[in-house]
Amino acid sequence: MPVTDDEVEVLIVGGGPVGLTARGLLERWGVRTLLVERRRELSPFPRSRLVNTRSMEIFRRLGLAAGITANAFPPQFGRVRFRDTLHDRDFASAAMVGVHAPIPESPVTGVVTSQDRLEPLLLAAAQAADAPTRFGAEVTGLAEGADSVVARLLDREGGAESRVRARYVLAADGANSTVRQLLGTGTTGPGALAAFTTVVFDADLSRWCADQPAGVYVTAHGSFLPLYPEGGWAWLAPTPEDPEHADWSGLVSRALGPGADVRAEVLRVQHWVMNAFVAERFRHGRILLAGDAAHAIPIIGGLGMNTGVADAHNLCWRLAGVLRGWAGPGLLDTYEVERRPVAHQTLRQAVANTDLMFQAQSLRREQLRTSGGAAPSTIRLPWSERYFAQLGLVLGVTYRSAAVLADGDGEGGRLPSEASEASEVSEVSAHYTPTAEPGRRMPHLWLSRDRSTLDAFGEWFTLLTPDPARWESQSAPAWPLRVEALTGEHAGLCGLSAQGALLVRPDGHIGARWQGGPPDDSVLRRALAGITGTTSA
Repeated sequence: MPVTDDEVEVLIVGGGPVGLTARGLLERWGVRTLLVERRRELSPFPRSRLVNTRSMEIFRRLGLAAGITANAFPPQFGRVRFRDTLHDRDFASAAMVGVHAPIPESPVTGVVTSQDRLEPLLLAAAQAADAPTRFGAEVTGLAEGADSVVARLLDREGGAESRVRARYVLAADGANSTVRQLLGTGTTGPGALAAFTTVVFDADLSRWCADQPAGVYVTAHGSFLPLYPEGGWAWLAPTPEDPEHADWSGLVSRALGPGADVRAEVLRVQHWVMNAFVAERFRHGRILLAGDAAHAIPIIGGLGMNTGVADAHNLCWRLAGVLRGWAGPGLLDTYEVERRPVAHQTLRQAVANTDLMFQAQSLRREQLRTSGGAAPSTIRLPWSERYFAQLGLVLGVTYRSAAVLADGDGEGGRLPSEASEASEVSEVSAHYTPTAEPGRRMPHLWLSRDRSTLDAFGEWFTLLTPDPARWESQSAPAWPLRVEALTGEHAGLCGLSAQGALLVRPDGHIGARWQGGPPDDSVLRRALAGITGTTSA
């Protein structure tokens, strides 16, 4: 292998929300990381707009949820409004369930916030932990050996080259991922759907929006998005012909509608392509893809960034286990087995969201065409009020892999490298029923006034049981493990007897369940060995 200038355990490529979240998670495990980002600074564009319930649960674990909420819009902005023009009345609206009000299924509420407000909080948290970051550093080559990967980096400002050796590479470098291209990994799906432009501008639009707040106003002339609680707007529309010579201020003003009499002060303009695909592989040896590098999701419904954050949460405990020796390298194979099916279903859902959005606008156009200019003030949306919640997809994923054992199975007879199962997600993604079945996210239950079951999970496995003393004979010193008491009421809700137990993985998904008591003194050790792909010790 070539001489290197630096050595780390995990090289993270990409400084967006997914890469920054991964760094925060790995730092909590004590994993040495280096994050490299080809841009010279964080993006100044709003980009992703929604932090959903599951992402907020992950950020709560990182100690960031309160700060994110403080910088976000209040809950009443968790709504999409449909109008003919921005200054017209709503002809339809839909709430973002889990954002516009608390839900009993989670201890947190999602928020509407701009990505350029989220990323600095994630970056600051990592800097506080002394995790190094290199902006303006582009990966130009990767050489994989038996026990490490050497990445060649180019300083985009000075032109200097350097090399970094890492045990693993986590690529979160976006839909146009350099790492994915270097690997030659293909994609499946529609691909590029359309070219769009985001125009960031200042204007006083409060007379039409202050009394009817929303995270998005969808009009016949593009979508308008409030950017920050203190002000600022973005206009999102298909890219016009000859964008280099476009009068953006005039285009935005005309899009506001006749009679608006508002002149937009344009601050920034970004052209981008809406992509829709899933990578054919999420793992290539010691290199793993996450976020948009692994799957590009259309923006309708706000699923893309949140799916990437969930990728990082699923992957980082596996990397930590392999690096620290309490998991076998085959455990990393179950990352793709669990997350790639979720990516495919999320892509299908986002495409369906887009179709339904167009249906709403088509229904309105038909009303206007047939009514002679006196259209009804509202239309019936082609989805239920809970449609935009998508809680079945956000909270209801069921992982099926060798890192999940069937009810009562403590033998762990299958190695992760032999996994052929696939994760399951409900086709009716608005519906979510909490359950403590293996593979599912552990349901939120209040252990005390301010402490949820989700707060019991971290850089360890958690055994939840109403009878901790009954499980004391179980010895599993090779794995990080904590035991947490459940009340009898909570145990019943989880399908447990008075001596039963749940083994919860560090990502909060249930790895094993014993509805009765332990059948012998080694069942927990066998289960941990089976989940992590190691020899029972």
